[in-house]
Amino acid sequence: MVPATSPPPAATAPGARAARRSNRRRATALVLSCALLLLAVLASLAVGSRAVPPGTVLDALRGIGDSQDALVVRELRVPRTLLGVLAGAALGLAGALMQALTRNPLADPGLLGVTSGAAAAMVTAVGVLGVTSRLTLVWASMLGAAVVSVVVYVLGSAGRGGATPVRLALAGTAVSAALTAYTTAQVLLDQQTFDRFRFWQVGSLAGRGLEASWQVLPFIAVGVALGLSQSSSLNALALGVDSGRALGARVGRTRVVTALAVTLLCGAATAAAGPIWFIGLAVPHAVRALTGPDQRWVLSLSLVLAPALLLLGDVIGRVVVRPGELEVGIVTALLGAPVLIALVRRRRLAQL
Repeated sequence: MVPATSPPPAATAPGARAARRSNRRRATALVLSCALLLLAVLASLAVGSRAVPPGTVLDALRGIGDSQDALVVRELRVPRTLLGVLAGAALGLAGALMQALTRNPLADPGLLGVTSGAAAAMVTAVGVLGVTSRLTLVWASMLGAAVVSVVVYVLGSAGRGGATPVRLALAGTAVSAALTAYTTAQVLLDQQTFDRFRFWQVGSLAGRGLEASWQVLPFIAVGVALGLSQSSSLNALALGVDSGRALGARVGRTRVVTALAVTLLCGAATAAAGPIWFIGLAVPHAVRALTGPDQRWVLSLSLVLAPALLLLGDVIGRVVVRPGELEVGIVTALLGAPVLIALVRRRRLAQL
């Protein structure tokens, strides 16, 4: 019997070196993203219409001191920063999951109608049902996101070819237009609803309080766990449904669990901070330019980089019109569009 022989080292060395370089690049990107998130958190605590020295920030976090600056940090900026981390992580991961699920690099919760569904449910709860409890509004927002997700998928699946990325985008756009018209009508017909909805609609981290973060934290935590658990299956499905099944992926289960994760993440973030655009679209696209299409890295880096960018956008909004503030939803829209255009012009869209 002739013993099996391994490939000559010269044949495998280039591939092994390329894999090691790729892993080092991805690990470096993850470390830098974590460092950027830490800097964004510190900036969110220290920078604003009232600048607070770093030493005072650290003392306030340790519960030392009762100066005006320390109270500003503990009572206003800590809740705002925590909500920014939670909402940014949820939106970034939801965008990455939706792009992987639909195999469309330009998909995001807003494009496919999920954000509009959450907003319409919020308006209905406030204006029609008279709901005032934030926890109830969180449930209503997630219910609206879930219903719209199902409707868009059903519409996009109709006819031959099934749920293609183009059909899902068209269905999401149509549903979003209808829901936006409904939301606008509800707001214009009721002054009380308008007063409550107008500050939420632009997307903001200000004035929410710690209770907003604690109420959405369980939903976001479950959504993150479900989303990250599907990374390997999404990698398999990126090769096609038949190839994914051959590799052992359970296609139906993967789609259901991923859609549930997107609903939890987007619904909770939208209920707490309002609709914030471009974070879920631009961040995963930028991450893939750094790491490639491996969903294990795309999901992990999106989870870290998105809250960093959201907090930096919030800090920019505090200083550009000082002593007033520009809401973070406006800042992300103003900055996200040119950044995304630059990414598209520099590189071909990554295929998913």
